[in-house]
Order: sequence, then C-alpha cells, then structure tokens
Amino acid sequence: MALHASERLMLDPQDRTAPEDCTAMIAGMAADARAAALQLARLSTEQRRAGLCHAAQALRTAGPAILAANAEDMARAEAAGLSGALLDRLRLDEARIAVMAAGVAMVATLPDPVGQVIDTAERPNGLQLSRVRVPIGVIGIIYESRPNVTADAAALCVMAGNAAILRGGSEARASNAAIHQAFRAGLAAAGLPEAAVQQVATTDRAAVGAMLAAQGAIDLVVPRGGKGLVARVQAEARVPVLAHLDGINHVFVHASADRDMARAIVVNAKMRRTGVCGAMETLLIDAAFPHPAQLVQALTNAGCTVRGDARVGAISAVASAKPDDWDTEYLDAICSVAIVDGLDGALAHIARHSSGHTDAIVAEDNGAADRFLAEVDSAIVLWNASTQFADGGEFGLGAEIGIATGRLHARGPVALEALTTYKWIGRGTGQVRG
Repeated sequence: MALHASERLMLDPQDRTAPEDCTAMIAGMAADARAAALQLARLSTEQRRAGLCHAAQALRTAGPAILAANAEDMARAEAAGLSGALLDRLRLDEARIAVMAAGVAMVATLPDPVGQVIDTAERPNGLQLSRVRVPIGVIGIIYESRPNVTADAAALCVMAGNAAILRGGSEARASNAAIHQAFRAGLAAAGLPEAAVQQVATTDRAAVGAMLAAQGAIDLVVPRGGKGLVARVQAEARVPVLAHLDGINHVFVHASADRDMARAIVVNAKMRRTGVCGAMETLLIDAAFPHPAQLVQALTNAGCTVRGDARVGAISAVASAKPDDWDTEYLDAICSVAIVDGLDGALAHIARHSSGHTDAIVAEDNGAADRFLAEVDSAIVLWNASTQFADGGEFGLGAEIGIATGRLHARGPVALEALTTYKWIGRGTGQVRG
C-alpha cells in the first residue's frame, strides 16, 4: 500500500506548518474521529476483536517495511547524537515487532469493558438505575521516542470503542508512519473505519498546541514522554489530561532482604532496560543490611555509574551524589544510591523524592513489607519484584498507553478500563417527581 499524503509529510524532516493550518487540520481530524467513534460504538465486541486481529497480522506482514523505516529513524537519531537509552527506546527489530503484534492480538482477547454494568440500584419509587461503562470518545495521544506506542495506543483505543489521534515524536516519524499504515490496513480489512486511528500529518510542534486547544473536539489527551512534554501539556491544555509523569523509581533493600534476591532485583530494576519509565533511578539500602557494598559492586559490574551519598562513599569508590540526583530520571546506566536508617528512613526519602510512579521493597520481613506497601503513595508499589514490571503487558492488560501517576480517573497502567467512562441509565414505569 502506498503512503498517504499525510504519511509522506510526516517523513519530511523540514516540515513546518503554520499554526492556523494545524488548527484546521486537527479540527478536520477530530471531526473524522468523532464519526469513526460513533461507528465503533455501534460495533459488537467481536467486530472490534476482529479488527485488532487483522491489525496484528498486518503488523507482522509489514515487518520488513517497518524495519526499513526504523533504520531511517535510527540513522537520523545516531547522527543527531541521541543517547544510548533513547536509541534503545527507538530501535525496533524482528523480536520487538513480534511482541508489538502479539500485544495487539492480546488486547483483542481481553474482556470488553464497553457495556459493563458497574452497579445497579432500585429507588423506593421503583426507578431502576445502573452505571454502565461507555467509551470516552476521541482520545489524543502525544508521545515521544517509542514507536511501539503507535500500535499499543491504537489497539487499546479501538477495543475500548474510542477513536485515536496519534502524534508521535519527530525522531520516530518514519517508524510511526509505517506502523500506522499497517494498522489502518488491518482495520480496513475487517470493515472498521480507518479514521478510528489517525496520525497527525506534521512533525511541527504547532500541531501539539492545536490538539491541546481542541476543547469539545478531543475528549482526553494522554501525554507520554519526558518532563518537558508533560509540563507543556499540563500548562497549555484546554482538554482534560491523563498525565504520565517521570519515573523516579526507588528500590529499598531492607535489613531482612535475602542477599542474592536483592542483588538480582537491583541489577534487573536498573539495567534490564535503562530507558524505560519503570527503571530504578535510586537505590536505598537499609543501614542494617549486611551486604551494602555487594549491591553497589553488582551495579558497577553491570556497567552502571553509581552516584552515592557520603555513607555509600565510605564503603565504595563512587562519585558523590549531588542534591538534584535524588530528583533525576536518568533513563541511562546511572543510579543514585543512599544508605538510610531503616524503613522510616526509606519512607521519608521516598516521600520527598518519588514521582509517584513505581517503588519497591526487597524484604523477608512481612511486617516491614506490609507497612511499605501501605504507606508508599505511588501508582505501583512492589514487594520482592523488579520495578521493570511496571508495564501494562506484564499486568495482563495487553498493552498500555502509559502509567498514570495522578489520583483521578485512572492510576497505574492506562489500559482498556481506564479508556472508558460511564453513564447512568434509568428505567422507569412512568415515575414523575413530586
């Protein structure tokens, strides 16, 4: 299938679009998306499932084209000097495309939240009330670096009955276009409206502003990216925002922790993939843990640069941590390490510095673990497990649009249920209010 004009435009690195043109473009896309969302709302669960199964197969078939597009992005990114962690986020290979397609197919198998009855009640006058899950409508997703988000977001939105307007980062423009092209072809093959998943046709940032100002046309915006992107979205949005903040994630190794388990979890949490939002950025070690130097050494042996506080510096030859290290999402093979005075010290540090994303404790003491799980106010709190499990797929949700760190509407991995709202339905027999 030939690239549409919008996709050719996305591949143009010199693209500059006037703000007024962006506004008109987003308005047109939103109108098409609204019409597609109404069509999706009339489709059965099985029809939406079929659309995603076709999309998954289309992604597999388009694997060579997607890899070729990704090679273009990688060449540009390397020439621009992107960090190793950002290059890892951007890179696709056959295995990652297979995982991407499998994620879309898995979303198709998940329970459909649309139409789910949350609860029911009967009023004294006989009026029957129920709360029923319904799609949100038109969802705008603004994201950076990771091309797999194109498929994940599209699959989740469609399965939950929503139309999606995707605006990916310029560094992944060729990859995103190829993935979107395949996904759209899959929807069309199953008879679903192609406008259910649209990709913004310009890499100019004015398009982001137009999306954020599209009050009444776009129902929800989900930003997925770094601090700068999220800060801009929150500052400018006239549309409701489901925020995904940075992942300043902690692992606390309690005095009771098993040494080998602690070492394995710490290394995996930091080094499995340093560029993901679930990566550990700060290691906290209980002053009573008998093997602190071994944990630091395990990180350095794995290729991690350690920045420690004075107590860590007294046991290991590491760089000294600066005050802003405790509030930094490195997304790289760098980790800040502190020795704290027991559980109270760890809880106090996390309360001051955590971004509310994911925090973990390694402990054999059940009481300490239970207190940590109860008192750490983060979207995801783990016991004896790596923070790298902070992922919708690992939670059995098929995929995710991001990890919501706020307290309203959704928290943690944003998947199908989080992409619905509800309405009240009342069934009467002629009741009137006196």
